[in-house]
Amino acid sequence: MAMIKTPVKGMPEQLPADMEIREYALGLIKDTYGRFGFNLIETPVIEHIENLTNKQGGENESLIFKILKRGEKLKESESNDELCDSGLRYDLTVPLSRFFVNNMNILPYPFKAMQLGSSFRADKPQKGRFRQFTQCDIDIIGDGSNLAEIELISATAEMLHRLGMGNFKIRVNDRRILKAMSAACGFPAEKFDEICIVLDKLDKIGVDGIAELLRKMELGEDGIGRYCAMLADGTDYKMCKGFTAKHIGESLDAAIADNMDTIISCVRAIVEGRGEIVFDPSLVRGMGYYTGPIFEIELVDKKNYSFSIAGGGRYDEMIGKFSDGKIQAPACGFSIGFERIVTILKDKGLKVERKGESVAYLLRPGLEADRIREVIVEVNKLRDEGNRVLISPKAKNIKAQIEKLEEYGYTRIVKVEE
Repeated sequence: MAMIKTPVKGMPEQLPADMEIREYALGLIKDTYGRFGFNLIETPVIEHIENLTNKQGGENESLIFKILKRGEKLKESESNDELCDSGLRYDLTVPLSRFFVNNMNILPYPFKAMQLGSSFRADKPQKGRFRQFTQCDIDIIGDGSNLAEIELISATAEMLHRLGMGNFKIRVNDRRILKAMSAACGFPAEKFDEICIVLDKLDKIGVDGIAELLRKMELGEDGIGRYCAMLADGTDYKMCKGFTAKHIGESLDAAIADNMDTIISCVRAIVEGRGEIVFDPSLVRGMGYYTGPIFEIELVDKKNYSFSIAGGGRYDEMIGKFSDGKIQAPACGFSIGFERIVTILKDKGLKVERKGESVAYLLRPGLEADRIREVIVEVNKLRDEGNRVLISPKAKNIKAQIEKLEEYGYTRIVKVEE
């Protein structure tokens, strides 16, 4: 049976030119986040299946790549539910929470973590979206104040600016405001998660489409009308209080709106001239573990198309789930869509500048040993000086060989004939 030369569907492989761009972007990301005091860590790509299926990951839990038990344990499994004991992580937040509880005695507190690694989702592949993809996360564990949100958003905005991503819009909301909106319309509390799923479709189906879906949930017509009026009022409020005062009133704790506006005003002072930050009452975020402020960054190019490139929020209850509630620690995080960033950089035609010179030495086949030794000494001296130097036999089709080398950035070709 012939072996298959193409990769598994949705699993990307990177050419040398792609890796140059990826490594450039990763280096800049690490440098930027490092300047904000985030510490680089690494967690395993394989996680306990119990941690991945705890009803915190939203729709991602249906996209888990599950891993079968091994050896005798697999033979002893009596049902399909017992066949798997682990899976490939679908994000970096759940592994980070476990990591923190497991290592908290030797970590600083609050702890500012940075992770860059692969995650896996059995999703439908498309441009810029793969089943294996790199995530770049920053999280702050142990800070319950809005300073955590301000730092996370500011660091990510600075990183996008340094990558040359262009104009961006930061959208912020709070899960508690979403609940207050639902309650103000008389919707049952037990319907909240289902309502959020509907609301998340606003940009695709519009306010009328939202109303139709809410009717299918058999919610009251008066409540649907009030809810849709909130959405029709707009999603780009400069501050939060204007919206909450108009549509929610005193049923919302004033401290929640105050907290939101503090985050907005502080970030706005930092990103002014590079992008904008707005309060968006329709912002949902799909993860079930968010408990407070949530945020997304949307890129907008000169052609006026837009898409989300980063998202995150506060998840204060996650840490406690790894200790039966004995350990409580506030937590907040932000994740960027690294694959989309790489796609944009490639579309922009980014050429990574190399330090030093790129030289290729092409040696005539059959060259004498003494001459080869001289060339190797010369080549290594150039390498010691910080240059990139390739040494290779000269091909029969020298023209094609040189064209390919030039395509890969070699600016000087040295032919060694004797």
